Amino acid sequence: MNGSDPLDRPLHQARFVAVALLAGVFTGVVGGLFHVVIDQVLQWPTWLARHAGGWRLIAASAAITMAATVFAVFITRRFAPEASGSGVPEIEGAVQELREVHWQRVLPVKFFAGIAAIGSGLVLGREGPTIHMGGSAALAASDMCGVTGVDRRALLAAGGAAGLACAFNAPMSAVLFIIEETRKEFPYTFRTYMGVFAAAITGTTVTQLIAGARPELPMTAGEAGLAALPAFALMGALLGGVGVLFNLCIMRMLDFTATSQKRMPYLWPGIVGLAVGTLLVTAPRAVTGGESVIAELALATPGAGVLLMLAGARLVTSVSSYSVGAPGGIFAPLLSLAACLGLAFGVLAQAAMPEAFSALGLTPISFGVVAMAALFSASVRSPAVGVVLALEITTAYALVLPMLTATLAASLVAQWLGGRPIYEQMLDRILARSAPVRAQNAAIGLAANPNRPPG
Repeated sequence: MNGSDPLDRPLHQARFVAVALLAGVFTGVVGGLFHVVIDQVLQWPTWLARHAGGWRLIAASAAITMAATVFAVFITRRFAPEASGSGVPEIEGAVQELREVHWQRVLPVKFFAGIAAIGSGLVLGREGPTIHMGGSAALAASDMCGVTGVDRRALLAAGGAAGLACAFNAPMSAVLFIIEETRKEFPYTFRTYMGVFAAAITGTTVTQLIAGARPELPMTAGEAGLAALPAFALMGALLGGVGVLFNLCIMRMLDFTATSQKRMPYLWPGIVGLAVGTLLVTAPRAVTGGESVIAELALATPGAGVLLMLAGARLVTSVSSYSVGAPGGIFAPLLSLAACLGLAFGVLAQAAMPEAFSALGLTPISFGVVAMAALFSASVRSPAVGVVLALEITTAYALVLPMLTATLAASLVAQWLGGRPIYEQMLDRILARSAPVRAQNAAIGLAANPNRPPG
């Protein structure tokens, strides 16, 4: 990142930053509307409960979620197959010039199918779609302004980062996302790096104007004495193993559904939708993205047994929901899973050492908040993003040192267990599955560039 690049002259820098600001505005509009619409759509179970009860309520809820899930999967497969899932691997692949983002089709499909899938109650997060839509919005701005080459790749990454900022009202996490998650692909210069700042600023600003300026999950977690750091390290080590397990379950389930859906492509989405719709009535904490679940658990923390059962249920529902192929991310499900496990650890620690727990200023919520950063890092392997994201969404800034401690332990254990970053695994899978198509196109003369996979 230096000034030797001939394009890093003041006029070109100013032009690039202006386009990045525009990309952030586009991302903020799309991301803000996405946020607001999903929040409104997710009120349908409450509305339904006022008009039905008993088995009729369960049947209606199951039918609605099943229909929404199948609809989301159908329009995704029909119009933009690359819009399925998170979208983060697609952005990373595009920055590496291994994938192509067709923003004209990705934007509408990700937006409407994402609303249908996440709004139906599936255990999916909005951050993956907003990152993918942010990258797409940045490409739209690039096309409008005639940006090409390295600058276009940089704007794609900046738009994706702005999408993360929009999803969680977390602009600093967005900047760190580029540093950690795309460190191998992002074309670093002073100009391109400032573009990331610009996109994150306008993306967050516009989103706040549309959806409101507030932390996503503000929590009062208190402080933690230095003597408590070994306890946070132990929890982090345990979560390192959970992160590897989570990634393994996601990848195995994706392989299972890819094989099982060849003959009956909508059977599995229908089954998952039916199950999730039933749980929306019978066990609502086991489904949805999880932001409201975290807030509920923080207000009235159940016993450790209930929390561990809930964590197990959310692991199954999150993996199953992601496997159907509808647009949706894993950040929010990961954070809610971490909160359940962290709170359970805190409750058990409090029961085992009540006096020490009180003397050190600890609460179960302290462990729940710290666990979010640790499990995120164990799965995604972006520790700084995990820590700052947890701080920005909870405002629990007094827990910085415990977060760093737990995140260090989680990252090391995940690495020692042989785990790989989840998005790296997903991108490898996408490239491997596209290889036969690439080879076929090359054989019949349809590939313009045989070394570059089709989008």
